[in-house]
Amino acid sequence: MNKFLKEWLPYLIIIIIVVLIRTYIVTPVIVRGDSMYDTLKDGEVLLLGKINYRLSDIKRFDIVVIKDLDGDLIIKRVIGLPGDNIEYKDDVLYINGKAYNKRFTDDVTEDFTLEEICQIHHVNCTTKIPNDMYLVLGDNRDVSADSRVKGLIERSQIQGKAFFRLWPLNKIGTIK
Repeated sequence: MNKFLKEWLPYLIIIIIVVLIRTYIVTPVIVRGDSMYDTLKDGEVLLLGKINYRLSDIKRFDIVVIKDLDGDLIIKRVIGLPGDNIEYKDDVLYINGKAYNKRFTDDVTEDFTLEEICQIHHVNCTTKIPNDMYLVLGDNRDVSADSRVKGLIERSQIQGKAFFRLWPLNKIGTIK
């Protein structure tokens, strides 16, 4: 028995460490669909940092992986934070009344207001995003099932931040 433990204990420790790292720190995810095109493409493999938001706040424009209400993992960009008022008007993003010219897509984004999203999804948030909720959009706005379709996202649905592209090899590196 002692010889068995000496031989197999290192392998058991490695397996436990790998499982713990994958469960609590970082795990691979595969991009499914075109909702984040041109930033991310279908089939790309990313690393999801699960510990990021335990140590720091969710930031505007982060790319996050969300477990939606159907249990599917979706990848979107955080646009609105708790306390924000978000509006798209004439293809310009307004956050708390200030225009943002930062663009992630060449597509035209249809006009919408936070109030419209809240009314459609029966959330009490006519002027500000409630605490622990976020407005997320896909970079490819024409095909993205994001907050305009699914409503605001709860913090508990956010699995972590997609921070590094592993595949394809010619695009390996950090994601912006």
